[in-house]
Amino acid sequence: MVDHFLIVDDSAAERHLLTSFLHDLGHEVDICESTEGASDKIAKGNYKAVFLDIVLPDQDGYKFLRSLRANQDTAKQYVILCSTKKTKLEIDYGVKRAGADDYLTKPINREALVEALQREALQRVK
Repeated sequence: MVDHFLIVDDSAAERHLLTSFLHDLGHEVDICESTEGASDKIAKGNYKAVFLDIVLPDQDGYKFLRSLRANQDTAKQYVILCSTKKTKLEIDYGVKRAGADDYLTKPINREALVEALQREALQRVK
């Protein structure tokens, strides 16, 4: 079964890297360069997960994630925050206070991605 993912990141290099990993794993990918239009895609799409950058040009990822959680059409979407921020405090903030389901530190490597996908699969089973 092919899974479908959405990447919301303003960095072309980060989008390309993550898209390449996901394609190599046999998945389909949609991309957004900003949060503009991403809510509609999430509400209409059937994404296994959304990879969300924190620092974006139009709205930061934390604020965007809070808006997803407040909307009944997108509240249950599995969201993985992706950022260069890597202290325990920053990661805890992203997961606990902002409401992310998981967190990946950039630059993302294939092993970390596979582990995140495994965590998502376990969460779905619960």
